[in-house]
Amino acid sequence: MKPIIICGGVGTKMWPASRRNCPKHFLPLIDGKSLFQITYDSLRKKFEAKDIFVSTNAMQVNLVKEQEKDIPDDNFILEPEMRNHGPATGLVAAFLLKKGYGDEPFMLVQPDDLREPEEKFFEMIDACDVLAKQDGKYITGGIKPDYAIMGIDYLIKGEKVETKNGVNVYKVAKFVWRGAKEMVEEVVKDGQALTHSNHTCMTPNNFLEMYKKYKIDWYEPLINYINGADLVTEYAKMPKGPIEDVTQKVHEAGESLVVELPFEWTDIGTWESIDLYLNKKKLIQKNFEEINIESENNFTKMPDGKVVAVIGVKDLVVVDTGDALLICHKNMTGRVGEVVEKLMAEGKAELL
Repeated sequence: MKPIIICGGVGTKMWPASRRNCPKHFLPLIDGKSLFQITYDSLRKKFEAKDIFVSTNAMQVNLVKEQEKDIPDDNFILEPEMRNHGPATGLVAAFLLKKGYGDEPFMLVQPDDLREPEEKFFEMIDACDVLAKQDGKYITGGIKPDYAIMGIDYLIKGEKVETKNGVNVYKVAKFVWRGAKEMVEEVVKDGQALTHSNHTCMTPNNFLEMYKKYKIDWYEPLINYINGADLVTEYAKMPKGPIEDVTQKVHEAGESLVVELPFEWTDIGTWESIDLYLNKKKLIQKNFEEINIESENNFTKMPDGKVVAVIGVKDLVVVDTGDALLICHKNMTGRVGEVVEKLMAEGKAELL
């Protein structure tokens, strides 16, 4: 198994701290460590440095090297430009095949997700490693939700394939696209739905065969690159798009498996999510002084040494980076990305 940490996004929902020059997964958010460092350190308990790869871009590669110095230079998979997850994941498979790992499974590991306990994550990795070698189907992860959550995709469990290392594996009976409110509520109620929770796993050879079957305009440039063509030229030929442009067809064709994640999976995507996690784990640490008067359930993040006073307010997020200040109700943190869109439209690159 080759774990691939994917560091390509910016994390606009955690603006103003998350910026192009230092996205959220490199910020020291948890006990002085970044999400990237936590992910890498966890994988190092199971894998040698030579077996861990990082998919990123020229803007972020130096941040990766600063935070984890033992990653070999040959283990960086650099996107020439951002073209979304479809081309980026295809590049991972092509890169590994070109390295001689065509029949060795890889797994995409997002650094902005926390997996606890990590021993259960390792059990899942072992189970997927065996499945990817013996089955050849597209493998992904899913979590059984307690209630219907809008805005995410769902996989409906089909026949149970087997249990490996205590990990339950199912055929995917149906893919439910985000936004189908009535259908989502129905499938969650009957207990067969899993939220689509990433962790793509496959061998590079099988992954590229999947692209050949369902997305030839991604497949052909990747094969040209494998055969020695210039990566920058070939990558630019690939239409932008999410990996779901392929995997939705794979799910519908019955050519996929879903692993019910055996660990607690926390997606750190908003200021509210990091606040919930820090409070749950009792990891609240502040390098600034907060004066709290008749206020409750607020999340504040200030520059070191600053003093902030909150009076008579609750459920607010207040993030000050010196050049920008965010004040937001906690249940609106999912819309922080709209601020970034507005700043982009106004050409305020210095705040991005």
